[in-house]
Amino acid sequence: MKSFPTGSVFPPLPQGGSVQTDLQREVLKLKKEKDAIILAHNYQCEDIQIVADYVGDSLGLAYKAAAAKNSTIVFCGVHFMAETAKIVNPTRRVLLPDMDAGCSLADSCSAEKLAAIKAAQPNLYVVAYINCSAAVKALSDVIVTSGNASKIVEQVPADRPILFVPDQNLGSWVSSKTGRAMQLWPGNCYAHVQFTPAALLRAKAEHPHAPVVAHPECTEAVRDIADMVCSTELMVDWCKKQTADTLIITTESGMIHRLRREVPHKTFIAAPTDRCSCNDCRFMKMNTLEKVRDCLISGKPEIILDEKIRAAAEIPLQRMLEWSKR
Repeated sequence: MKSFPTGSVFPPLPQGGSVQTDLQREVLKLKKEKDAIILAHNYQCEDIQIVADYVGDSLGLAYKAAAAKNSTIVFCGVHFMAETAKIVNPTRRVLLPDMDAGCSLADSCSAEKLAAIKAAQPNLYVVAYINCSAAVKALSDVIVTSGNASKIVEQVPADRPILFVPDQNLGSWVSSKTGRAMQLWPGNCYAHVQFTPAALLRAKAEHPHAPVVAHPECTEAVRDIADMVCSTELMVDWCKKQTADTLIITTESGMIHRLRREVPHKTFIAAPTDRCSCNDCRFMKMNTLEKVRDCLISGKPEIILDEKIRAAAEIPLQRMLEWSKR
């Protein structure tokens, strides 16, 4: 696993592209033999991104999973993402290279606690960030990603009070964008709240002409410093359009790999934190190319969901996919 010190500078890529390793060639061969598609989140390591059929954010991955025709989906991300692929495509086998690749944000919101709140406030309309378990999705009215959250919330019936789970930072940002008051679940993504205003201001002082882009899952104080706040997918487009040659990227380190491939002529600065290498998500980085190969060979570990939960979770997920197209 490659880990970068925060504040690292990634200059423009040289001409010629990436050279495949023997392990990457083995994975590509197995993928074809096993009729598999490899979906990878933007936060995966570069060697996994190179062999993936699609690299993207949660919304793009959900669409790709729903449209998959291969008999096997290898989902290189974290557990709730692989569950999402199974929810929208139950007839396919879904493999997660490391079953321990969880999510601190998803863990902050248990289905039992959410069910109790819904029982006490039956008129609540539950808007769930996709970073939650299948059981929590099954209790929700609609799912959102950071890329479509504002658009989805604007379509929630005006007479229903909203409970936004589980990311309070994303929820507060969406509330400010839409003007909708919402109850916010007290959860956050540990990787995104590691960024601090002080650390980001140091980076800006070192690179005074570099625009700053950040995710809405960061704290409000960090978002206020950024020139742009957006999802990972919009981040790619935004970076392409900037006239500046150097940009400061306030997100998980894996995003740098994709940005360097798709915007190869620019220099990217990994936004610093107050701790070394905290812009690596330890859960995302549990997946390795070796584990991708091994799961293709063995067909394990496989995501198995209770059908009652899966069917209930599919309803708000499909609602999200439908509302996103409006």
